[in-house]
Parts: sequence; C-alpha cells; structure tokens
Amino acid sequence: MDNNEISSKFFLPAAVVLAGLFIAGAVVWNGSHPSAGTAGTAPSGAGPAVNIKDVKTDGDPFIGQPDAPITIAFWSDFQCPFCKQFELNTLPQVVKDYVDAGKAKVVFLDFAFLGPNSMVDAEYARAVWALYPSQYFAWRSAFYNQQPQENSLNAADNLSFITKITDSISGIDASKVAAAVKTNQTTYDAAINADRTEGQKFGVNATPSFIIGTQLLAGAYPYANFQAAIDPLLK
Repeated sequence: MDNNEISSKFFLPAAVVLAGLFIAGAVVWNGSHPSAGTAGTAPSGAGPAVNIKDVKTDGDPFIGQPDAPITIAFWSDFQCPFCKQFELNTLPQVVKDYVDAGKAKVVFLDFAFLGPNSMVDAEYARAVWALYPSQYFAWRSAFYNQQPQENSLNAADNLSFITKITDSISGIDASKVAAAVKTNQTTYDAAINADRTEGQKFGVNATPSFIIGTQLLAGAYPYANFQAAIDPLLK
C-alpha cells in the first residue's frame, strides 16, 4: 500500500467523524469547564430517560400560551454562539408555526457556564422578565442579534452592551432593570443555578439543549428536527 492509499484510508474516516461533530453545533460542558466548537448530540442509550412532564419550569421566562399542549424546554447561555445560531435561524419558524398558533410554548432555562459574563447576562434577562415580561422576547432577540463574540468583552464593556440592548427596547427602563439586578442578584443567581442543575439531571451538557416530550436534543438543529419532534405529540 503506497503513501497515498494510506492517507486516503485514514483521512476519509477522520473527515467523516469531524464533519459529524459540527453538524448539530453546540457548546459542551465537560464536567469541569466548557469547550467550544464541539457538537452536542443526545447520548445514545447512555443518558437518563427524559420527560418534559418531569422538568421544573415554574418561574422561568416563556413565550406562548401558558396552557399550550406542548412545552419546549430550552437551555441556553447568552454567550453561546450556537445558541445565537438557533435563535436567529430556527426559533423564528418554531414560533411562527407552533407558538403563535397556540400549539406550543417555549420555556427559556439558563445554563450559564461560559464565564462571568454569562451570569451577568442571565441576571439581566431575569430582571427584564420580572419587570417587563411582554418585552422579554424582544429583549432576548435583540441580544442575540447583536451578540458579541463569546467572552470578547470585559465586565464593564459587557455591562455597557447589555445596557445598550435594554435601552433599545421600547417600554423598558434600563435603570429599573439594573436596580432590580442589584436588589435581587442572590435570588436570580439561585434560579439560574437551579436551571443548570435541573438540566444536568436530565443529561443536558450542551447549549443549546432542548427537551420535547421524551426527547433530548442537544445542538442548534435545523427546523426539520423540531418539526419531527413536535408534530407526533400533537396527534
């Protein structure tokens, strides 16, 4: 076997594996620290059984009718680039076809693990939800539309970015949001950490991750994957 044949023999399988790693697209928690750029796929046969009925979502931000027949639990980190990919490319279609139609609600749970900015972002999101629930999704969408590169801002610049986003949403008083964070930080942090613990209980170790019915999806999958998970539950 010549060198070209040897290279072909080993390069092709490696390329296939690497391609598969990037299909779903997620930032993964490895137990002690995050590693960016790897795929998040539900472990086959290794993780715990999941059922949306067992997921605690009370108090978390959501969009859709409170009594919608389908609940989509969605764990994310505001610093995660794959969360941005999902929010901009897939979520709008899910909202159009299922949330706006009254068929599903999306509950936003925190999995803040990429650094200190992740916690601050999540705290401000909690404050927006507490004070201005009807503007929460607009705030969230604006954040992801302008999301800086992951952890590229220092603490002061990240706070300035959040303030700019908050100021851009009609009907939100950024000073009241900042005051709420200052007053309720301990409460918000407890809720944020509880969300991550809840996710880990069901095998969530990547952002974005979702539980729909009895399925765990980990990664920024295209719309068709969500359609395939939701439609059978509506029959």
